[in-house]
Amino acid sequence: MKNDPLLQPYQLKHLTLRNRIMTTSHEPAYPEDGMPKARYRRYHAERAKAGVALTMTAGSAIVSRDSPPAFNNVLAYRDEVVGWMRELVDECHDHGAAVMIQLTHLGWRTNWNKGDWLPVVSPGRSREPAHGAYPKMIEDWDIARIIRDYGDAAERMQAAGLDGIELCCTGHLQDSFFSPAVNDFTEEYGGSFINRMRFMTETLTEIRDRVGPDFIVGIRFAGDDYVKDGVNHDEGVRICTHFRDSGLIDFLNVTRGSVSTDARMTKMIPISGMASAPHLDAMGEIRKEVAFPIFHAARIPDVATARHAIAAGKLDMVGMTRAHMADPHIVKKIVEGREDDIRPCVGATYCLDRIYEGGAALCFHNAATGREETMPHVVAPAPTRRKIVVVGAGMAGLEAARVCAERGHEVLVFEAADAPGGQLRLAIQNPRKAELGSAIDWRMAQCAARDVGFRFNTLAEAADVLAETPDVVFIATGGLPEEASLTGAGHCVSSWDILTQDAAPGERVLIWDEAGDHAGMLAAEVIANSGTQLEVINRDRRIAPEVMGMNLTPYLAALQPKGVVFTQGLELRSVAKNGNALTCEIGSDYTDQTFTRTVDQVVVNNGAQPLDDLYFELKAQSRNKGAVDYDALADAHPQSEIEGDGFLLYRIGDAVATRNVHAAVFDALRLAKDI
Repeated sequence: MKNDPLLQPYQLKHLTLRNRIMTTSHEPAYPEDGMPKARYRRYHAERAKAGVALTMTAGSAIVSRDSPPAFNNVLAYRDEVVGWMRELVDECHDHGAAVMIQLTHLGWRTNWNKGDWLPVVSPGRSREPAHGAYPKMIEDWDIARIIRDYGDAAERMQAAGLDGIELCCTGHLQDSFFSPAVNDFTEEYGGSFINRMRFMTETLTEIRDRVGPDFIVGIRFAGDDYVKDGVNHDEGVRICTHFRDSGLIDFLNVTRGSVSTDARMTKMIPISGMASAPHLDAMGEIRKEVAFPIFHAARIPDVATARHAIAAGKLDMVGMTRAHMADPHIVKKIVEGREDDIRPCVGATYCLDRIYEGGAALCFHNAATGREETMPHVVAPAPTRRKIVVVGAGMAGLEAARVCAERGHEVLVFEAADAPGGQLRLAIQNPRKAELGSAIDWRMAQCAARDVGFRFNTLAEAADVLAETPDVVFIATGGLPEEASLTGAGHCVSSWDILTQDAAPGERVLIWDEAGDHAGMLAAEVIANSGTQLEVINRDRRIAPEVMGMNLTPYLAALQPKGVVFTQGLELRSVAKNGNALTCEIGSDYTDQTFTRTVDQVVVNNGAQPLDDLYFELKAQSRNKGAVDYDALADAHPQSEIEGDGFLLYRIGDAVATRNVHAAVFDALRLAKDI
């Protein structure tokens, strides 16, 4: 371990960071009333106690009232934030981690109809596509007050005991001045390079006047935004050099790309199926040219890549932010020689997609992340060893088996298929989604290490389960495609039929996407790749709402060049045979008018009907009759022990109802953690 580049300390000014691994600033949207209260604190403390050197909070904390949060950001313009941040800092410091916060004014990256309904400001009048506001051209008095607000916020963070701050300049107000593509000023704050840097220089000067020379200050910005007439690599290096020479900052956190659209954002923050660490070599070039502390994070999901980034001198501190959402104990496991035990980040980006939909960040396959107050990342041993039978080796069943085995129980899993993974196996047939299979592989490895028994190719019946004399039975049998409630449904095939190749694509295909999830889009991609004519209809306001923005990007990139047509606000009502073709009657909730389409094939994507026969066969024989105490479940308390003979019976995942992978693993964790 003494020779591991990742575990070497790093000296940043007066601050000694205990290793080279950090979590960069990100907003999981956990604040309450704009404050980083208990949930926020526990989230960061979990990573601190496991050994991360630096935890950066907020992405970003808001410095001004006319910068309303886009997704439940910390409100750094309120004095009460000091006390809450002090609690977070003290707990993380007690665990040996440094703490910083990212401050920002969102500028055009928000909307006027949030918060106090104040005008959005920008150095240009362009509309930011992601949030849709037409900004007011910023005035001199706006600039003056925002600079004061930055100074006030910096003082609050210093008073809270933070080790430093970072100013966010990735798609927000500050770098709007950097970019000629956005900045419409021609004098003082626009036009020449020095003028475009002036607002940031004045802001940093104000902050230094307030906090003094010893408080650590850095900036995060895109060294190449990939936008026409924006900031290219050479301009990025020039910006780095300018602020290095200003003497006003202590580090640069550099990335590449823009966040103004979902498609652009996936270049800055790549998702599954995209290259890992795509900007790392460019960061190495910047570090070499600028000779200044460089931090960076952009899909560095594994320890080997992070170690290379440090060993090769490309970075001074490596950000493993989403990786720490999947497993907050990465550093601890490195130190203990347990790298194979690290739960992998699979690039699903459920975390980011949720916050951009107005929810809180949650990990695709770690249900404890963001729930540290109630859910354990490591379960405690059970006081009594029990026999657990799990029926189904999809994600719900595998998680139940893993958690029960980690508790020390004897676990046996029945699975009808010849391999684990359930419905997730349908997704990973797409090469872009193959990485998601690591969520299956990790659980299988965890189960193997704890001697979990598996019986594949076994369609378990009640007698098979009862023969094991179990104490607890989990029914995790998932589901099968649900037929649509429409006339002529028998003429249709399901999205699963397409994905399993049980049905070949026709020449003219209509997809009725009632579920709006990944299965529909994956089927669309298979059909489009076959060279057929395809239209996808649904009755939602937008395409595949369950897929969400960043994950929708690669689907559209694959489907648009093939001429796939998406039509929203329509409902498939009937399908009738018409010779060798099918005639579809299509209606709408918005009008009484109906439409027809004549196609060769109709594909229905309508979620899954639970496979629950076994559950109902066992229900009467179970001690709890399959009942779950929802109050205890919601409050993360153990289920009540019910007196009597026999076994406890629980149904989880899609065996209950169509949901998603996260719901499946959460079902399993919050029941199994107390058994």
